Amino acid sequence: MDEHRSVTVAPIAHIETDFPQKFGVPRQAGLVPELEGRVVFEPDYRIPDTVRGLEGFSHVWLLWLFSQSPTEWSPTVRPPRLGGNQRMGVFATRSPVRPNRLGLSCVRLLRVDDGPQLVVAGADLVDGTPILDVKPYVPADRVEDPRRGWLDALEQRGLDVEIPDDLAARIPDERLSALRGVLAQDPRPAYQRDQREYGVAFAGRNVRFTVDGNLLRVIDVTRLE
Repeated sequence: MDEHRSVTVAPIAHIETDFPQKFGVPRQAGLVPELEGRVVFEPDYRIPDTVRGLEGFSHVWLLWLFSQSPTEWSPTVRPPRLGGNQRMGVFATRSPVRPNRLGLSCVRLLRVDDGPQLVVAGADLVDGTPILDVKPYVPADRVEDPRRGWLDALEQRGLDVEIPDDLAARIPDERLSALRGVLAQDPRPAYQRDQREYGVAFAGRNVRFTVDGNLLRVIDVTRLE
């Protein structure tokens, strides 16, 4: 019988995004294609040869660590998308509360900058998330007609987003479309579907909003302290 080997895994990079907190981050990669992030390699891996040829790929896989999640895990979890009322096996979910806290995201590769650094779109990661590996996406990764399990029962409807002009002016122009996409995904937990006031930290701003039916209204935008 083969003995288990001790494996040491260390980050090769971290990602810079507009999300200082988990709240508001899209529930999976690619839902908001306007979101941009920057993969910054750690000093030992800032070697141009490590990304030679990567610029020819349209997408990459990011293997990363849920750095803001509890270290304790459970065999079953309560997915927020099910309202927190039903339990599913941890390996049947994308829950961050898992034995090794590993995340996997497929993102669009916009360009490879000097450094090297990777500029990507559609990332679903908190700012500063440790990146454990980068792999190119290849056509063989695609699965035809996949089954979505319990996700098929969920309603896939986005919110209408209303941002008054005076508040929209407080958001950098290049971030406004991404913010609309984030809010349209409804950042609220599935078990909180009321008209209370919520706030999401995004691009150095605290964006306050309420939701009435299918309409999300931004009511205030202030700079984060």
